[in-house]
Amino acid sequence: MNRTTLSLVLPVAAGLALGGLLLKPVTTAAQTASQQALAVPNSPIQPLAQETTLDREKVALGKKLFFDPRLSRDNTISCASCHDMAAGGADGVDLSVGIGGARTSVNSPTVLNSGLNFAQFWDGRAATLEEQIDGPVHHPGEMGSNWQEVLSKLRSVPEYVAAFNRIYPGGMQIQSVKDAIATYERSLVTPNARFDRFLKGDSAAINQEERAGYELFSALGCISCHQGRGVGGNMFQRFGVVGNYFKDRGNVTQADYGRYNVTGNDDDLHVFKVPSLRNVELTAPYLHDGSAETLEAVVRIMARYQIGQELQAQEVNQIVAFLKTLTGELEAQGNE
Repeated sequence: MNRTTLSLVLPVAAGLALGGLLLKPVTTAAQTASQQALAVPNSPIQPLAQETTLDREKVALGKKLFFDPRLSRDNTISCASCHDMAAGGADGVDLSVGIGGARTSVNSPTVLNSGLNFAQFWDGRAATLEEQIDGPVHHPGEMGSNWQEVLSKLRSVPEYVAAFNRIYPGGMQIQSVKDAIATYERSLVTPNARFDRFLKGDSAAINQEERAGYELFSALGCISCHQGRGVGGNMFQRFGVVGNYFKDRGNVTQADYGRYNVTGNDDDLHVFKVPSLRNVELTAPYLHDGSAETLEAVVRIMARYQIGQELQAQEVNQIVAFLKTLTGELEAQGNE
């Protein structure tokens, strides 16, 4: 499909989906009093709210465990090693480093807003955050441990024993450890992004370039996969809808097979969970292989292989400007 066809078809569909947002005039001073009632109707992207229903004791306990390297066999790797709050909940490298310097096969996704994901891992092999925790604990190149070993070490810490006995009827068990960590992870939401404020009616929250980037993001069809509260994270999609990314990149690995590794279904070859774009400016490098070092690079790659478009520099800059409005706020997360 060429740019002309896209310009005729996609803006109409996007405009209908967005309830007329694309050309919405800037709110005047006289309309300020009614701004908060102007939440954009039918927007594919919904604003985030701070999570307030979680058990705060579980959150605090889960946070201690998240930063505790005793979850790894050699006491060197914690969950926070690959999910650094100072690096947007990721680790800033293409492939993460586990025990003994081992390298993982895929880029670590951010843990921020991970509770919004409909499945965990790039290939979606874990249905819940609790189930996801098993992966790194048991993986020989990540934490390289097992739950009996982990429990033995944690039970040697009186503070942990007392906390689990106080919070959980059964005390410290595999499921209660996983529940505490997952509860902490669910607390890591990042509300109040500038784009969230815009969706709620604050037209001054984003500038004209950022707004143009959102309109282009919508018109090109990017929003068909990156929507919802997470701006992604709620569906699977093939990487290379239009072009063959893996043939062009070369050196195909088993990790590149994506969801096929889970289902064995040929239709799932190179299919991955669509990542959330919230806080994306903080989580370089990008893609499951960590091969895109900048937002500009990944925007060009996705345009080429997902919609068959070669974007102009101005278009790339506008979309990147919009993506940066998705950076939200996180409560202070010091290292434990």
